[in-house]
Parts: sequence; C-alpha cells; structure tokens
Amino acid sequence: MFALRSLSSYLFGNTSKDNIVELPSGQLYLVRPDSIKGYSELLFKDAAAYVRRTGQDFQYQLVIQRAYEEGEAELLEEEGADDSEANGVGDRDEKVFLLDEELHFRIQAEQGEDSVLAWRDLSGDEGDLFEFVCDPSTRADAARNFGRVAAQCQYERKYRRSNLQATEQDLNEFAFIHEPPIPDASPVSSPVGRSPAISPSPPITRSLNDLREPSDYDMARESRSTVTPQKQIAQTPTKAPASRRAPESREILVNEEAELHLFDFTSGTFVLQDHDVQAIVTEVGSWKYWLQISGDNQQWLGQEVVPDINPVFNFEYLSFIFNHYTEDGSAYSWLLKFKDRETEERFQEGLMQALWEHLNQTKWHKAVKDKDRDYVLDAFNDLVIQDRDDEREAEAAAEDEEEEEDDFEDAHDGQRGEEYDEDEDEDEVDLGRDEDGNVNSQLAVGAKVDRSFVVRGDKIGVFKHTADNQLEFNTSINKISTPGGKLFAPKKIMLRAADRDMVLQREGDPNSLYRMDLEYGKVVDEWKVHDDIPVDIFTPENKFAQTTDEQTFLGLSKNALFRIDPRLAGNKLVDSELKQYAGKNDFSAATTTEQGYIAVASNKGDIRMFDRLGINAKTALPALGDPIIGIDVSADGRWVLATTRTYLLLIDVLQHEGKNEGKLGFEKAFAKDNKPQPRRLALTPSHVAQFQHETKQPLSFTSARFNTGEGKEETTIISATGPFVVTWSMKKVLDGRRDPYSIKRYSEEVKADNFKFGSDKNIVVALPNEVDMVARRALQRPTRESIMAPPATPKRSKARSSYLSRNEIVNSPY
Repeated sequence: MFALRSLSSYLFGNTSKDNIVELPSGQLYLVRPDSIKGYSELLFKDAAAYVRRTGQDFQYQLVIQRAYEEGEAELLEEEGADDSEANGVGDRDEKVFLLDEELHFRIQAEQGEDSVLAWRDLSGDEGDLFEFVCDPSTRADAARNFGRVAAQCQYERKYRRSNLQATEQDLNEFAFIHEPPIPDASPVSSPVGRSPAISPSPPITRSLNDLREPSDYDMARESRSTVTPQKQIAQTPTKAPASRRAPESREILVNEEAELHLFDFTSGTFVLQDHDVQAIVTEVGSWKYWLQISGDNQQWLGQEVVPDINPVFNFEYLSFIFNHYTEDGSAYSWLLKFKDRETEERFQEGLMQALWEHLNQTKWHKAVKDKDRDYVLDAFNDLVIQDRDDEREAEAAAEDEEEEEDDFEDAHDGQRGEEYDEDEDEDEVDLGRDEDGNVNSQLAVGAKVDRSFVVRGDKIGVFKHTADNQLEFNTSINKISTPGGKLFAPKKIMLRAADRDMVLQREGDPNSLYRMDLEYGKVVDEWKVHDDIPVDIFTPENKFAQTTDEQTFLGLSKNALFRIDPRLAGNKLVDSELKQYAGKNDFSAATTTEQGYIAVASNKGDIRMFDRLGINAKTALPALGDPIIGIDVSADGRWVLATTRTYLLLIDVLQHEGKNEGKLGFEKAFAKDNKPQPRRLALTPSHVAQFQHETKQPLSFTSARFNTGEGKEETTIISATGPFVVTWSMKKVLDGRRDPYSIKRYSEEVKADNFKFGSDKNIVVALPNEVDMVARRALQRPTRESIMAPPATPKRSKARSSYLSRNEIVNSPY
C-alpha cells in the first residue's frame, strides 16, 4: 500500500506534537546593517529553530530555542539572576515570533553554503533582521523544507483556511523575493560599502509536498548525526538522467497531459520538473510497449513497460508514481500528477493494458472480461484513503499497541535486547566460505522441535533455538546422498512427521522424492511418485501437518494436482486424487489451510482455490500477469498471500455479501460481479529507487509468509529482497496505515527467511555464510537513514557457518 500524503497533512495533522518542523543546530544573530549600535550581535551561540503550534486555529510560531553546554545554564543563573527577572527566562532561553507575513520570513539555501533563515525585527530599526545561520551539517533541502512549512503557516494565518487548498502561486506570495539580499550575519570587515556575499532567496518551488509519504518526510528531516562540511557539499540534488530515444511506434494506447516530478534522494521529496508534459504509452514491437514522457522543451524519459516500473495509482491525489531505469541499471522514481480523475483513469487503463499484454502476450480486450478488469486495475491502486481524524486515531492506537508489545516482549525476554554484546567486534568476523563455492540456500524451521535446518550444497546445518531467542550451532549432516550413494544438493526440502523426517528433491530427478531420517542423519528412502508426472511442487496435507504423524502430502506438476502417499507399494501418487488439466496452467506454488483447503498459484499470475483434491477449483482469481513465485494462506483460510518478484498480494477470500455470505472462496465460488479486492503490498517507488541505488540490484522478493502457530493469529508478513528483510504488520495494512512495513539491512543477500514457529516476535534469517535469529522489533521504519544504515552482521556466537568445516562434520542425532 502506498499512502501518499501531503507534507502539511503529515505535519499539521499530528496534533500530538507541538513542534511541526525543526532545524536542530545553528546560531541566532541580530543583524543591524545601518545601525550605529554595531553591525551584528550573536544572541544564541548554539540553538535550534522550530515551527510550533499555538492553541488557536491557523496561528503558528517561529521559535528559536537556546541550547546550553554542560554547566553553562547554572553559571548564567548565578551571574544573571537580576537580568533574567527583568527580561524573563523565556526570552533568555528562547525567542518566539508569530508567523505572520509582516516578518517577511525568507531563506537562503544553496548547496555548499551555510543555509540562513532571516526575518524582520519588528521592534528594531528599519532594515534590522534576525538571522538563524544553520550549522554546516544542515542540508540545504532541510532548510528549504523549513521555509516551505513557514510559508504554509503564513498562508493559513492570512486566509484562515487549510494550506491544503494553497496553490504554488499562493505560497510564492510568502517567498518575498523582492526583498534586499540577506546580509552576512558576521562580516569580516565593516559593512559599509560591502557587496552582498549571499544571493537573494529564490522563490519557493513546488516539490509536490502534497503528495509526500511520512517516510519521505522522515528522510528529509535534519539528521542529528555528525556530518562534516565536506560530506555536506558532496550531497547534490538528484538530476534527471538522459532520456532514451523512443522506438518506432506501431500504435498509441494512451496520450495524456500531466505534471512531472522527480524523487530527490537527498531531500526525500518529489521535486517539480515540468508543469506540462505528454505521457504516451505506445506499442513498439511484439508484446513490447514503451512509456515516453515529453515536455515542450525536452524529452524527459523513455522506459519500457515492464513489471519493474512498480506502477502505483492514487486517485485521491490524482497521481501516478513509477520507477524508471537507465541503461546502467540506476533507478529513479518519478511522479505524474493529472488534472482530473478521468484523465488518470484513461492513462491507467492504457498503461495497465500495456503491462498486462506484455506479461501475458495476449490482447487485453479479448482475454480479460469486463468483470475481471476492475480486479486487475484495483491491485495497482493506492487503496489507502483516510481523513485526518481517522489518521490521528489510527496512529495513536498503533503507538499504544507498539508500546504494549514492547512491554510484553521486555517482560518475557528478560534482559535480552537487539543490541549486540560487548564483544560484538570480536564476534563479527569473516567465517569463511566453502572451497567448492557453496552458500546457504534454503531454510526449514521446526515446529515440534526448536531447530532450524539450513541447506548448503550437499550439507544441512542444524541450529538450536536457545531460551534467549538466539541460534546455536547444533550439528551438521554432511554428504547427503541417495540410498544408492549418489551425492546431491537438495533442490527443495520440507519437514514432516513431527520434524523427524525431511522430504528432499534432487535436481534432474523430478519423478522421485527422498526421505531423510533426521534422527539418523541420513537419506533412508527413495519414493518414485509417477513414471510420467513430475513433482514440481510439494506441500503439507494441511497447515500444521508438520506437527503430526500425517504421512500423506500434496504434489503438483505444471498442470496437475495429486496426493502422495509414501505407504503405497510402487508409485506413490494416489490415482483417485489426481486432477489433471488439459491446458498448460504452469502451476508454480501451493499451500494449505488448517482444514486442508488448497490454494494453487501459477506463473501466469492466477490463483485457484479448492476445498479438496480431485475436483475443479471453487474459485479462480484472474491473473495480474506477474508470475507468482510463492503462496501462503492463513490457518483459517481467510487470507491468501501471493508473492511476485516485485510485490505481494494480500486477498481477503471471505465473502461479505450475497447468498454465500460468510463462506470462504475455498468453499463457495464468488459471484461473477463480486470478486475480492486485492491489496498490493509493495515498497513505495521512492524506497525501491533508494534500495536499488544502494544495492545496484533489482527487487526480488523471497516467498512471503505469515507468522504461524497452532491457535495463533496471523499478525505479520515476512519477505526479503537483496540484503533487506521486510515485514508488514497485518493490523497496519488492514487499518490502512501509511507505514505498514519495516526493514532491516544485512551485509549480504538474504537467501531465506521465516518466523520462529508459534511466534511473530523472532525471525530466522539465512545469509550466504551466516544464520541469524533477530527480534522483529529490531526492524525499523524505512527512512533514508535506515536504508543507508551500516548493514548488520550476525554474531559468530549466534550461528556459525563454520559448521561446514571438515573438523565438524558429524552425523549425530540432535
């Protein structure tokens, strides 16, 4: 979900905080260019600037608050008691100004120079100014953001209405571009006859802050960490890359006018590039389509229409956000803003037609029925629309919930926290790699035993879950081989029979499966499933079959579903429970509910739901076109979770109206005009661009899963892409929260991930050469800082990948 919110909605709408925006470090001067009293006076050596609410509607204050060095405040109290009584402690510690247009508040913020805020001293002489000179570590864009908020406050005071109604022209009224240049606060020489060293502040440019996300604002807020001036100068606004030439067009699918905005990595905002562009989608080849955006004076960008553009439409704000990739793989995030809903709807249908036809290689109007088009289009809409009151209530409730959750975890986890121990530096060592180049590839988490199993080439490492929720190396199973002695690296694995057995599949042998006795640490059986039907997928009989002695499980080929019973003589496929399709369905994933209902997905992107084997599906959900690489379902069968390479789909399959109200899609078919509305869970395009800016790799989600456990409610979803683990809060998603996901960055690509069975608090993560258990609360909201954060390295004491060394190869039971 992408809840695009204005800066003003995010800042002004949160009444729980008095300060709306801040610049945390700078100096306050009183500058008198033409006064005999002296050119300038340093009032506060170290201070912070805020825009603050008052108790009255449409009234805001500019506050400069003094910061004291250690002991300074006490010294001043002793030396200046009389003075403080005369002037008031508040005036000595902070200066407060009503944000009114009379102040002529303006900013000077140029890259490589100290940013300056300036406003009239209304009680002083003509030309006297207060100047807040920002610390050199302050980003210019942070100062500009501060200035924009100040302009919005002045607009509200003057017109006594919300700044959401303000246009760019309205806000430029408060830029005061015709004022004289801002003089230096502390000149080297006398001000007489000096030429201005600082150019006048430019007019406020619209950076589409009415379409910001809360995380965008967080990324634009001034960091309190130390940044050297040299590093600050190196940070420049994101520039549009060179446009690619559009291929020759066969047919124009859609051509609409819009505003064009580019996401700036430095400030975390969308910045206006062109007021009027043409956004054109054309067919350029056999199932190939092209998006070209052109202005009156230049070609802005050309992009092939592919899933990686991550299209998101928000009709509340008439916006479309997408990713654009240059030939060297660099990612950028762009935003189109349309003049009205009808224009955006036409563009959406044209673009989605192109994307769907590219993926399915079939004509949209011929293959997709009218009743299914809304299902496809809705999946790419931003469904989160909240008014301000609902937003406040949701955020307050979420904060309370998170505090309660932290209290619960603290009570149960004792002294354990996410912080590493004092010997962390010694633990974070390179644990080496196998001489044969193998890395960790698959993960299976035990349900009956507190163990996790990690596949690495022809070996399996066994890790114990400790009482303090860490991993401890237990043993390794080396040289996995068939009963006939052929070594192999398991292609797929599945725990069964109360975690005593593991089912393995060998590459190049699709018609057979192998049973490993984990207590013995050896493959003991080969099961020939069928002579002609391969096993491409296998999954448990029901959601919690792993915890029981259930012997049967489900198998799928590309176009068949069947039951596998290892107790049968000869081939293990149960012929009476085989459902074969004549067409090429290209099944790609399957899962089951606690009752044994079956959900099957395909590389075409469709999902089928069965109440049992051997019959036709009760419900078939239309294909969006993207191949589904993984599927999960809640234990009760209400929520289906599908994973594609670039996004997840969360689908409520409980029927809420009609004759089948209260029934699941597994039990009764949905009415033709009442398909469920999919929720598309994805990273925001701006986060995608930043992820790829950091990793230089495209998105590629691992198969997403719910937390699971008998009698446990599904509360969280987990997946990973590249070095990032990502979790979505079900509550936040269903409440329409603007920030439903959290992230944690590792030093290497995450190969596999899953929750500890029976808990949503702890996550097992397999990296190429490490295995880690991390507390979910250690994940952070995605901000510029957390995305760029130094990657985490698991401690050696948690889970040693050296379990693969020759000195530790054992075949002992765990």
